Amino acid sequence: MTEESNEPAVLTERRDRVLIITLNRPDQMNAINSALSNGLWDAVQELNTDPGLTAGVLTGNGRGFCSGMDLKAFARGEDIGPMLKFIRAGAEKPLIAAIEGFALAGGLELALSCDLLVASDGAKLGVPEVKVGLLAAGGGLMRLPSRVGYAKAMEMAVTGDPITAEEAFDAGLISRLTGKGGAVDAALQLAERIALNAPLSVAASKQMVQSTQGHTEDELFEIQGPLQSLIFGSDDAKEGPVAFAEKRAPNWTGS
Repeated sequence: MTEESNEPAVLTERRDRVLIITLNRPDQMNAINSALSNGLWDAVQELNTDPGLTAGVLTGNGRGFCSGMDLKAFARGEDIGPMLKFIRAGAEKPLIAAIEGFALAGGLELALSCDLLVASDGAKLGVPEVKVGLLAAGGGLMRLPSRVGYAKAMEMAVTGDPITAEEAFDAGLISRLTGKGGAVDAALQLAERIALNAPLSVAASKQMVQSTQGHTEDELFEIQGPLQSLIFGSDDAKEGPVAFAEKRAPNWTGS
């Protein structure tokens, strides 16, 4: 539960094959404490394990997406281990971050653990840890160079200054840029588009794109082999061509 209310620190809502996950500590700018860490982990496991879900949207309640670590909770020694596990591994299915207002410090690292980012005009994204004598140790410094380029990543890392959503979009960090208040709707439209496709194919395609970082082409074909066998031997691989031939929408089962 949140310290500020009796509501859960993380909320979930199903929209057909899409799971909306909402960080729900608005009075604390959705700062990461133990309750939020555990709530997010549980929500991601629901997304991972439910065959009725193909994609997810992660957003924040209130003025912004997430301001990073709750330093008071950190000082109390609260455990955020589940959050750190998620930041490192991400979700097994496509997860889209819908950013309004800000995604700063661990909040940006949380967003970078998602597969796609959607943000509204004027949102601030940054890793300001150097301003308070800390290190962005949740993967942000590793992931930013491939997302925004070496020069911009270095500038963000050593100055601690944020960039705007518009700059992030121009750099390729943001998939879609919306008007203020439109990030969740745009992310949902994208997630619903993903959810039209075969779940196993979507998950395997996500894994292959992720694997391109740091591997040779020969290594990637080795990674692809088991995925290809899984997909081509699935029921959905039989259903897709039949549905195409019959000119109807496919009935995906994720098996």
